[in-house]
Amino acid sequence: MASSVWKGHLTFGLVSFPVRLFSAARSETISFNLLHKEDHSRIRQVIYCQSEDKPVPRTELVKGYEYEKDHYVEIDDEDIKKVAPKTAKVMEILEFVKSNDVDPIYLESSYYVAPDEGGEKPYALLYQALRDSGFYAVAKVAMHNREHIIILRPGNKGILSHTMYYQDEIRQVEEFRTDTSLVKEKELAMAKMLISSLEAEFEPQKYRDNYRDNLQKMIEAKIEGRKVVATPDTHVAPVIDIMEALKKSLAEKRKPATVAAAPEAVQEASPKKRTRKSRVG
Repeated sequence: MASSVWKGHLTFGLVSFPVRLFSAARSETISFNLLHKEDHSRIRQVIYCQSEDKPVPRTELVKGYEYEKDHYVEIDDEDIKKVAPKTAKVMEILEFVKSNDVDPIYLESSYYVAPDEGGEKPYALLYQALRDSGFYAVAKVAMHNREHIIILRPGNKGILSHTMYYQDEIRQVEEFRTDTSLVKEKELAMAKMLISSLEAEFEPQKYRDNYRDNLQKMIEAKIEGRKVVATPDTHVAPVIDIMEALKKSLAEKRKPATVAAAPEAVQEASPKKRTRKSRVG
């Protein structure tokens, strides 16, 4: 298993046992470097002072907080260190809440929680209690120079945790409303039938990032001297009659059991001998 991002004791009531946190997921993207078109040399970013109209070295940089328009208070690293929470060795469960009450919008980064040596039995006890009760645990921990509220929930094989956004970090969009009075009963019944016809088991392994795959193929084609061909656009006709569109959809009964890959964005044309894999980061 990968190295842990935090280790310490998980406590609830008078029960305490050692655990470790491991990152549960990461985003995969293909990254590019900026190059000079003429000679393909890497571009170096220059820090520029607008007032003096000249580049400045990093040694002359300081942090500043804009408290009024164009007015800043200077903050140095020592100031931040004085108030930053030290990484704690204790993750304290504050309370237990009903799982249905936790809106997924609050969940941020995901971690696996694993018992450390000597903590297997109380870990298993908490895991089973969470599964049977239908409750999530809300805990507090300081790590990476920040105080986090963490949601602990039972997964298929153990406890999962998610750092939680604070209330003031959730964007409140007051104008985001849905006028359900626009919905007609017959259309709703047909929509429910369509949902039923497309019902499937959740199998995340069958979904792929077709854009990333095509991007990787395009890069390989460029390296090998093959021609790059654009992926055809998908034409989506505007829905004029909702009821008619629902009827046609039900007639086709398209199941998302297998996700079709997007057409390849490359085709062969005088490949070169050398092959090389580009880095995915």
